[in-house]
Amino acid sequence: MNWYLKVLKQYADFNGRARRKEYWMFVIFNIVVAFVLGFIDGIIGTYDAQTGYGVLGGLYTLAVLIPGLAVGVRRLHDVGKSGWMLLIAFIPLVGAIWLLVLFATDGNPNENKYGVNQKEIIV
Repeated sequence: MNWYLKVLKQYADFNGRARRKEYWMFVIFNIVVAFVLGFIDGIIGTYDAQTGYGVLGGLYTLAVLIPGLAVGVRRLHDVGKSGWMLLIAFIPLVGAIWLLVLFATDGNPNENKYGVNQKEIIV
């Protein structure tokens, strides 16, 4: 939960680096919340089969869009890549797989042009 709140506190901070743990805890928490909100949307009847979203799920998705992009950019910075590498996801199949590999790769152990190693800062 602390990792999720850390990402939300850095709402639109695209500078610096994010550890693997910070990124993946944010992703896992978002999956759980999206599942729960989808279930609630289905129960209260606000789910739209055409769009695949309900009112609550759609609002949540909009609320975490910017923090999700920001933590993705910081995660790419941790492996020494530019945040613009997020755009590689638009290449069908190959782009998403390459981005997944980058997100799962351990960060640079030393300081890089995006900042110091976060593992050295957070104990």
